[in-house]
Parts: sequence; structure tokens; C-alpha cells
Amino acid sequence: MPELPEVETTRRGIAPHVEGGVVTDVVLRRRALRYPIPPSLLTDLPGKVIERVERRGKYLLLCVAEGTVIIHLGMSGNLRLVDHATPVEKHDHVDIVIDSKRILRFHDPRRFGAILWCGGNVLEHALLATLGPEPLEEGFDGDYLYERSRKRKQSIKQFIMDSHVVVGVGNIYASESLFLSGIRPQTAAGKVTRPRCQQLVAAIQQVLQAAIKQGGTTLRDFVDGEGRPGYFQQQLNVYGREGEPCHQCGTAIKQLRQGQRATYYCPHCQR
Repeated sequence: MPELPEVETTRRGIAPHVEGGVVTDVVLRRRALRYPIPPSLLTDLPGKVIERVERRGKYLLLCVAEGTVIIHLGMSGNLRLVDHATPVEKHDHVDIVIDSKRILRFHDPRRFGAILWCGGNVLEHALLATLGPEPLEEGFDGDYLYERSRKRKQSIKQFIMDSHVVVGVGNIYASESLFLSGIRPQTAAGKVTRPRCQQLVAAIQQVLQAAIKQGGTTLRDFVDGEGRPGYFQQQLNVYGREGEPCHQCGTAIKQLRQGQRATYYCPHCQR
């Protein structure tokens, strides 16, 4: 699933090419995605100027004066900038045409993504209103994580993956952050000390910044706004490396299941 680094990579890739552009058409090939695409998108968006491309958690936001297009890439989606000569593929469900020459093309094989129109304050939309802080912005620090985790019995990995606690720390990045901070993923969140929370926050920020720099992680489907895969998977310390030696100590990496997701860790380096 595209997470914060993949969505931020997409945002940075498309923003310079569409900001200031006028939406001249919206082509809808399939309406039934995770949520039905509202008819208002076809009538309200054409003729509008895209003023900014922003991100909130895993959501891309195309901001115009009259409202906001909310885009979620789902499990396997991507948003690419193409021209009119680019052939339409089977799972290319929506085109947003900019200045009659550039197209933002939404591709989603599993159809778990979403494209919605919000005419009011987008931060008050039901999908965004209860999200936690951005991990790379002011407000997310060790003290915050420590206070939020008190008396919480769920594992620290599941805790930091909760978008109501902090947004964008997906499965891959949670495993990698816990490795860098030396915290075993099974540890109850409420038992992590304040200094270790500070270490974990620093690790989360380090991992996410490195992933953004590398264009995200491509394990299966993700490509950025220009169709390029991410390369952060080449720097993974534990994720997907079950049975392989730890880069730091040589101990075999272990895998376990948490919340129906695979978790990877080093039993020696993480305690």
C-alpha cells in the first residue's frame, strides 16, 4: 500500500506540472472505486485553477479556490502525469485533463482508491478530521508519543501505525523505525519509556525522510508521478528479510504476524 513517502513522492512529482493549470475536463471510466466518485467532480472541477497540490497523511489534495479534490491511492494505485498520446490501460479509471494537454491519470487495479470532491474545509472532511499529526512536522515529538502511549496495551508497532496517533507510518516504515530505535515490535506501547519514545520519533523521521529521498518503496505496483519506481527497498534493514543476517550483528531476522500484517525484527538488536 502506498504510504506517506510514496504519496509525498507523487505530490512532489506532479505539483510543478499542474499548479497554476486549469482543469479543462474530467474523464471518468469507472465510478465504483472504494467510494463512488461523486457526479459533482465532473461538473464542479472543470474550469477551475489548481492552486496547490498538498498532502495530508496518505491523501493527496488538489486545491482549487472553490474546493478540494481528495485522492487516495488505495492498495495499488498511482497517479501519473501523461500526455494525450499515452494509451489508456485497463485500470486507468480517471483522467483529470490540465490545460487540454496534460493529464493526471489515476490507475488502480484493485479499486481500493478514492477520488472525492469537498466543497468546504477539507480538513473537516470525515476522512481527514480525526487524523493524528504529521510525523515530519511540528507537534510530533517524543513527549507527544510518550503521553499518547500511556496505559496502552497494544504493541508499539500497531500503536505507531494508528493514523489517529500519527499519520503515514505504514507497515514497512514501522518495522524499519523500530529496528533503528532498538525497540522490539511486540513491546506494549505503554511500557516504552520517554527516552525510548524520543529515540523512536527520531527513527521514524529518519526513515521517512530517507524513503522520500529515494522516491518511496516499490515492492509491487508503486510508481511516482512520472512512472518511476521507488528505490528505498534497497536500504531496508529488516522488512522482507526473514532468515537473512542482520546488517548490524549477523543474527537471523525474524518474522511474526501482528494485526494480520507481517512484522520483521532482529531479536538481538531490538529489546
